[in-house]
Amino acid sequence: MGNTLPCMPKKGARGAARSASKRNSRSGRNTTSEEEMLHRQALSMVLQQHQLSQRFDGSMSRRIGSTSSRGRIYLKTSPMEGRSVAEFIGNIEIKKFVLVHGEGFGAWCWYKSISLLEESGLQPIALDLTGSGIDHTDTNGVATMAEYAKPLLDYLQSLPEDEKVILVGHSCGGASISYALEYYPKKISKAVFLSATMVSNGQRPFDVFSGELASAEVFMQESQLLSYGNGKDRSPTAFVFDKQYIKGLYFNNSPPKPIPLKPIMEKLSLTPEKYGAVKRYFVQTLDDHMLSPDIQEKLVRENPPHGVYKIKGSDHCPFFSKPQSLHKILLEIAQLP
Repeated sequence: MGNTLPCMPKKGARGAARSASKRNSRSGRNTTSEEEMLHRQALSMVLQQHQLSQRFDGSMSRRIGSTSSRGRIYLKTSPMEGRSVAEFIGNIEIKKFVLVHGEGFGAWCWYKSISLLEESGLQPIALDLTGSGIDHTDTNGVATMAEYAKPLLDYLQSLPEDEKVILVGHSCGGASISYALEYYPKKISKAVFLSATMVSNGQRPFDVFSGELASAEVFMQESQLLSYGNGKDRSPTAFVFDKQYIKGLYFNNSPPKPIPLKPIMEKLSLTPEKYGAVKRYFVQTLDDHMLSPDIQEKLVRENPPHGVYKIKGSDHCPFFSKPQSLHKILLEIAQLP
């Protein structure tokens, strides 16, 4: 079923808190109260909806509903208002998040998000797709999206019939969760596309990047990044970024395995009855050098999701560069009906 990065209880922190409480129960109660108040204020401040311009001046903002200006719905109050943190989290029906990495990454990249979600009382799990992370499958042999996304599909298939999850896909992981939406829509409550390939029916994941790189045909003919695992006389099987190239595209604001090529060259078949039955949300990263804000806006226009969020100051990897902003977005999406 692939490698996973599950939740880990933080026993040491809880034990230390209990010891401190025994030494000074009154001080402990005051500290707990103050921490909860600060937590509530932070969540309320970020989750609160602001009417902002198209490019948004704040560090994080959102719009819900239609992506046209006429259909945009703004919420004036915070979902935290009048409720404790525990009550807010308790009202989230679907607590399990399945985090799906993009090209060149693995389950490891979600370590900050996993920690933050755990601390909020939610249940994150991150998967290694085939040939990624610590999955040692030869990427040259990964020829289809079905093979590449198999760990995700296996996981969804293994869920009890009445259990649902929230999928989060980063970058080309958007194609993987789109594929999963088509096969297991009844197992998925919501899908979050994090600066991701939110493709339409009949579109290749690579087509999303074609405005930044070149058409798929030109890329296949001229790119110096291709790997020919089955011989130069056969079609390419993977692509490998130079380390400096990766740094400039992916980690321009963040504190660096061949990548399977054929799955992202595959045209996906996505239907309104299955893929379209699940609410989709798109998170835009506004200082992204890999998938530019203009390309992200194009994705949203051409395949409108239910809601759009924007993180100012984030590169292509907000789980590294803006983990708190990303976390608060995921919390808000989780509590939406």
